Amino acid sequence: MKLRSLRSSLSAKLLVMTILFVMLAEVLIFAPSVARFRESWLEGRMESGHLAALTIEAAPDQMVTQELEQQLLSLVGAYAIDLALSDERIYMLSSSPVPPVDQAYDLRSTMWFDLLGDALRVLVQSKDQVIRVIGDSPKDPRATVELVLDEAPLRTAMIDFAGRILLLSVVISLITAGLVFLSLNALMVRPMQRITASMMAFRRDPEDSAATLPHTPRADEIGMAQRELIDMQASLRAALRQKERLAALGTAVTKINHDLRNILSTAALVSERLASSEDPEVRRVTPRLMQAIDRAVGLCSQTLAYSRDGVLPLRLSRIPLAELVDEVAAELTPRTGIGFAWINRVGEGLIVEADREQLCRALVNLGRNALEAGATEITVAATITTTSDGTPDRKRLALSVSDNGPGLPPRARENLFQPFAGSARAGGTGLGLAIAREVARTHGGDIRLVETSGRGTSFVLELPAAEAVSQSSGG
Repeated sequence: MKLRSLRSSLSAKLLVMTILFVMLAEVLIFAPSVARFRESWLEGRMESGHLAALTIEAAPDQMVTQELEQQLLSLVGAYAIDLALSDERIYMLSSSPVPPVDQAYDLRSTMWFDLLGDALRVLVQSKDQVIRVIGDSPKDPRATVELVLDEAPLRTAMIDFAGRILLLSVVISLITAGLVFLSLNALMVRPMQRITASMMAFRRDPEDSAATLPHTPRADEIGMAQRELIDMQASLRAALRQKERLAALGTAVTKINHDLRNILSTAALVSERLASSEDPEVRRVTPRLMQAIDRAVGLCSQTLAYSRDGVLPLRLSRIPLAELVDEVAAELTPRTGIGFAWINRVGEGLIVEADREQLCRALVNLGRNALEAGATEITVAATITTTSDGTPDRKRLALSVSDNGPGLPPRARENLFQPFAGSARAGGTGLGLAIAREVARTHGGDIRLVETSGRGTSFVLELPAAEAVSQSSGG
């Protein structure tokens, strides 16, 4: 198992790839090196042949004995040597008989790719050949040397040179691969292994902070990935803790929901008796009190259903929106005890298909948040979105709630719509906007912050399935 893991590891793959790439580079260098070695070897023989042929000029009558001639040819390793000087003098040394030539090479007009091909041909040639080589003398470019010699010594020297090159390449490859492996293993592989181990530990136990990686000062991509992983794990742990608290809170609400409904039922019975009071003021406020108690009972039922099912139950009906906005104002006054101006600019004929209690709850939350933030004036308006051709789109309604308060602080903007995190005041829970968004999304819409500054804050509650019977404005 360990051997298989080692073979599939990034370290092993990196080591193998480094060796292969270095060897590939050495192969690309090998062919030109061998070709240059062959050319140098032949030039060396031409230089020796030039010097051997010049001995004829020093000999009496420019004639050498046969014994000296054989010695000179043996020193050069050639069967015949022809030296043509610039003044048209020609000196010749040859053995008797000269074997037939199998291959001829003219180094004066050979291109580099011809040298490569000739060198590779010599290495793979298994038959001993006699070759003729013609070229300019390395001693004097004006002199031309022609040699007839065996190719076997050249091939032997080239094979020996190739073996040394191969051995050197292997050594260089291993050293280079080792250095690259150790460097990349320290810079990349080990940090990635630590990141992977941290991710696996987090998957096994997300709440265990002992497996959290330390912060790193690295500015490269691995350092960035490690810091992002640390931040992500911290955010997920905080979210899990918050979910646990919300789950515990939901359990507690579910347990007390039954008792709370009994208490509200008792209050409703008492309120019914107040309806028979002879005091006009008591009889005037009793319907509102009964309506508030009924709404509280409904809220308890919805909370229980939401805790059980995870979604708010909808009871859709066609609602005159302007009338509902007036009810919100009437409900906000006794709840907050704050004097304020409520401006209703919703058209009288605007009908919306929604859950009356939930939509009222969302608007009450928006209004109460504005009043608690310090607003003294709240304006509610509604517009019907239009299509590109200008005809009314009866499926979208934009309900705006604007105030003249001091605006949202940065902390509230960063945690907008987050339960227990988006409150702008001490002791607040931040549930108002979260519940409003839940209501909007349950209806198939959404809520968004349009503007917030020192001049006030504006939210837009978007709802589908709106009908504009009349687009006149009401105040």
